[in-house]
Formats: sequence, structure tokens, C-alpha cells
Amino acid sequence: MSLIEEVMRRSAHERTAAMPGPAPSPSRIGRQPHTAPPPLPENFVPVQYRPAPVDPQAMERNRVLLRVPDVGISRAYKILRTRVLHRLAANNWFTLGVTGTMAGEGKSLTSVNLALALAQDVNTSVFLVDLDLQRPQLGNYLGMSYEHGLTDYLTGQVELDQIIYDIGVKRLAVIPNASSVENSSELLGSPRMGEFLTALEAQIPRRVIVFDMPPLLVTDDVLAFAPRVDTFLLVVSQGQTARRTLANAKEVLAGGESHGCGVESLHRA
Repeated sequence: MSLIEEVMRRSAHERTAAMPGPAPSPSRIGRQPHTAPPPLPENFVPVQYRPAPVDPQAMERNRVLLRVPDVGISRAYKILRTRVLHRLAANNWFTLGVTGTMAGEGKSLTSVNLALALAQDVNTSVFLVDLDLQRPQLGNYLGMSYEHGLTDYLTGQVELDQIIYDIGVKRLAVIPNASSVENSSELLGSPRMGEFLTALEAQIPRRVIVFDMPPLLVTDDVLAFAPRVDTFLLVVSQGQTARRTLANAKEVLAGGESHGCGVESLHRA
């Protein structure tokens, strides 16, 4: 079965059965909806970020979209992209956390490929952020060569412009991380993280920020960061993720106080 074939099946079913009706029920985790960002000015010039080379062989080995010739996989991610953009636009959201229930379910690969698919939309600029502070993977998936990562910024060692990288994909900037830390939830709730988010949100109008989060049931990092993200994409692995585990994850995401965050489930083959 092709990667995220389930997304294609569900999307086709929804197109066939679509008709006016109530909006999906929101989860209880998240923050207040935003006002719509202003349109790009006519003289807008994108910020230039530090170039970072990537390894085509690593991307091919890791099934990163740029190096995967399978048309079905590309089409599936485009469908996922469209659904995500519709959900974000409907709620004036622009931050998306990607998580799973346990390690090995494909949430990091989904984060990378979704960000790449989003960047193919000419109206969307994307930040891809490695927020799995205990088990960072994004740089490895892309085969990136870089000097500093997010943990270096959060611990006050470097400034923001030293951790945002251009990997040669239009409208995509990557913030990787190479340093694993134990006090990850404390860093995610720190004032430095708040400054980081404020700075990113001010970078580009009409942007989407994709956070590769740690697995939901492994640490408390997702819950610690939840008040600062608009919505979540929950990735589960077909034939691997137990139904009870999935139910527990959705229950965790539905708990707490919030004002309108949606949770979308993605089944990965």
C-alpha cells in the first residue's frame, strides 16, 4: 500500500459525500483563533536565510518527497496539503503540530513531506521546525549540513538568524535541531520559546509553521506546547498503532482548556 493511501481514500469519499453541514467538533487544546494576516505588499522581498546543503541520497533513502518519483505519494501529500490549508484558512490558524502516539509511526517524515507540499503552493510560505527536542530527526531526514539548531537558540547560545536555513526549496525555511535535551518540556514553555514564536510569526505574512513534535504518549512535551499551537495532525501507523492507543491519544489531545483547536488523524501505511 502506498504511503498515506488512506488519506487519498478518505478524501475521495469526502468529495463524493460533501454537502453543507456543521463544522467538525474542535478539540479542547489550542489557542484563540487569529485574525487573517494582511496580504503581501507589492514590493515584498522574502527574507534571505542561511543556505544549508542537503544530501539527495539521504532524502531518497528516507522517502522525502523531493526524491520520491511515486506519483501516487506526491498526489496523496497534495491532497493532505489542501485539506490542511482549508482547515487553517477556515479558522485563521497558521501553526500546525505533527505528532504520533509512539515512536516509529512516521510523524517526522510526514512533517517533512507535508512542509514540502505546502511550499509548492505559490501563496504559502512555510517554516518547518524540529520541535522533538529529545529525539530530533528532521536534519537527518534531509541530510542537512548546518552549524546551529533550535536547542542552541533556546539555551541562549545563538540568535534566531543563526538557526533558520534555506535548503534550496522556494518558500520553505527549515529550523533543525541536533542537540537532545532532557528538560525539553521546560524549554518548550520558556520565555525564550515565546520569543521564538513571536519572531517567526512576524517574519512572513501568509505563512504556515509546521512543528515536528515528539510522540504524544512518550513525553509531556506536546501538552506543554499545546497552548502555543493552533492545531494538531495526529499520525498513526496502519497495522501498528493499537486502537486503544489511538483512543488514549485523542483523549489526551481533547483534554484541557482551549478555544477551537482541531485535531486531524492521518493513517500511514
